[in-house]
Formats: sequence, structure tokens, C-alpha cells
Amino acid sequence: MKNKHLLKISMLFGAGLVSATTFAQNTATIDGTTPLGSSSGYRTWSVGINAGVLNQSNILGFNREGFDKLEHNVGYSAYIKKQISPSFGLKAQYLGGKVAGKNEDNGSSFETKTPWSGALSAEWTLANTNWRFFNSIIKPYFAVGIGALNFETSYNDGTTVTNHDATTKLYVPVDAGFKFAVAKGINLDLGYQLNWANQRFDGVMGGQYKNDLFSYAHAGLEIALGSGSKPYLGNSNPVATLVQDYTSKYDELKAERDALVASNKALKDQVDALANELKDDDGDGVANKYDKCPNTPAGVKVDGSGCPLPEMKHETKVIEKIVVTEEDKKVVAEAISNLEFDLSKATIRESSHASLNRVAALLIEKNFSLKLAGHTDNTGSRELNLRLSKERAEAVKNYLVSKGANPSRIEATGYGPDQPIASNATAAGRQQNRRVEFTLY
Repeated sequence: MKNKHLLKISMLFGAGLVSATTFAQNTATIDGTTPLGSSSGYRTWSVGINAGVLNQSNILGFNREGFDKLEHNVGYSAYIKKQISPSFGLKAQYLGGKVAGKNEDNGSSFETKTPWSGALSAEWTLANTNWRFFNSIIKPYFAVGIGALNFETSYNDGTTVTNHDATTKLYVPVDAGFKFAVAKGINLDLGYQLNWANQRFDGVMGGQYKNDLFSYAHAGLEIALGSGSKPYLGNSNPVATLVQDYTSKYDELKAERDALVASNKALKDQVDALANELKDDDGDGVANKYDKCPNTPAGVKVDGSGCPLPEMKHETKVIEKIVVTEEDKKVVAEAISNLEFDLSKATIRESSHASLNRVAALLIEKNFSLKLAGHTDNTGSRELNLRLSKERAEAVKNYLVSKGANPSRIEATGYGPDQPIASNATAAGRQQNRRVEFTLY
């Protein structure tokens, strides 16, 4: 019956290993990890449960006191672990079950029950220090600790059975194995644990070994606690993550550079094509594409189609130089300072007529040109202010023309509130902005 149970356990071991490897191939276990990030961005607590085989066999091959005929019994264990860093954690472990064996040479045998135990162990996850593995699916680990083991032993020397009362002694568990990251925050745990116990563990007092030794081969699950949106620190590899992040940034910048190079090449091709279209072999200012008279001699004036213009007689035209004196500027400045309109209208008040009359006389006498620029403050809508500024400039022009000034030499433009000379936040500033500027030339 026990062999059947052991066969089932072995099959479960194998199935778990295969399923872990298959599932992990397509499962990212540390998505969202940041290089050398704070531990607050991770889940750091986990629990583990496992079951396996307890016996007095061990890979070291000693401390068996002749009990070489082994009995395989089911063991069970649970632990809670605090991950201090990606590669180091502390775990508190419980282990229970029974261990038995027989010495066929003298017919002695023992059976030891372990109702409970508690140990605190330090655990090192080796894969999380390797820079080559970003998602370390297979994680070797090693743990060592110390704890208290409660056990009660029944010893048969071949003729007499001696039952030892339950006692609690110190023991040292040493655990090694592999964890398979099958999902984000879930590891399959396959391990082998050696436990150094007090000499009374197998009931043989004064034997050749100072301490008894029993083993626990186990399989189980380790599950991270906390929000599933955070990665598990025990599955994180900050060195590999840093390398991966650097590589990702490099690839991103390289892609941007390649795109920029391609864009620049396309732009250069467009410029070259445009330059080819605008090529002017005869230098007459008309591109070959539009030049109907190619090979025009240098210095010949041409029309828009590149053909020579008819020869024109040279005429001499005397242009009278116009000089604006300080007195002229004073007349204009006085007109600007005295210029007033009715409120929100383009009607010039009578008090402004005298100074405007002097401006009109100046324009007639010296044949000056005059530019009138109307401006407003920002009170009211922009459309209304544009219209009002234009109308006021036109009103000044009309008045000057009515006094004999040449209308073709007067330009009137309205700019509304777009060109303030003072802040519109104050009444004084708004008053300065409501103006018509005179420019003689």
C-alpha cells in the first residue's frame, strides 16, 4: 500500500515539473518591475504549502545507525516568508509527519512521530542575481535554519519495545531545490530537506553518531500575498531588469534615429527634386521648366516666360525729396493731442477742428502724404473695435479732404485693440490706447 502511495507522489512530482515548464514558457512573471525600484512596489510576503516523503535516507549516506531498510512516510509542511531582497528572504516553517526504519542485521526498528516543529530559516534564491536572465523561470534556492522539533519515539531492539516520551529538541533544517515561476506571484516548489535532529530521534542511545539525520523530499506551491498588480520581489531580478530596460531604451532611441534618418532622406529627395524643377541654366530668373526662350544672353531683361522685353527709351525723372521738419511734426503732434470723438462714435468734436485745419494746410502746402492709424482699447468685442477704429481714421481723412487735402495721399487704417501702447487694466491705460496716429511722409 505504501509503495502505491509513493508511486502516486512520484507521478505528481513529474506532472508538476512538466506542467510548470510548459506553462512558464509563455508566462511573464515579473512584468512591471522597475530597475532597482523601492520594495514598496513589490509584494514581499508569501506562503508555501507542500507535501512529500519522510525517511531516514539521505544523499550523504550516513547517520542511519544501521536502519537501512527504509519506510517511506508522507510528510507535510507549510511556511510564511518575508522577502528582504530579490535573492534573500526569511521564512518560518512548520514540518510534520513520521519517520521509521529497520535494521535487518539485528532485527531492531524504530518509528518516530513528529507532531510539530517550528524553524526560522534564511533562504537564498540564486537565479535572481544572474544578469542574463530577465524572467528567471527556473530558480535554484538554498536555505538553512534552526528550530524546535517535537517528537516521540517507539524503539524495538528485536525483543522489547521501548516507548520514549514526547520531547522537544533543537534541530537544523537545510533545504535546497528549484522553484518554477509558473505565473505572476506563483511558484512551483520542488525541494529536498535534510534535518539534523537530537540523538534520541531514532531511539538508539549512545550510538556511533552524535546526531540523527532524516530527509524530506517535497513538492508544493509558493503564493505571493498582496495586490496582484504588483510583481513578487522573490521573482524579481533587478540586475537583469536594468540590462533589459537599457536595451529597450537603446532600441527605442535607435528606432527614432532610423526614422529621423529616413525622414531626412525623404526631405532631401524632395528638396533635390524642387531644385531640379527651379533650375535656371541661362540665369534670366525664369526656371527652365517655364522658360520659353532658353539661352537668353546674360543681362537681357525678360518677361515672365523668359523672353526678352522690348527695348525702352531711357527717360530721366526728377524726384523731389520730401523733408518733414520739426515744425511739421509739432503741428501733427498738436492735432493728435487735441483729437477727440463723441463717446463710442466716429464723430469728431468741434474742439479738434482748429488743429486738424493746420494739418490740412500743411498737406496742401508741402504735398505731404499722411497715414492715419486708428486704435481702441479692449472694451467690447474685437469686431466692434476694429470697425470703430477704421471709421475714426476715415472720419479724420474725410475732414482733411473737406479742407482741400489730396485724398490719394491719405491712407486710413483701423487696427482695433491689437496694438495697445499701455495696459488696458487701468482707465488711464485705456485712454492712451484710444487714439489715431498721424504719420507724415
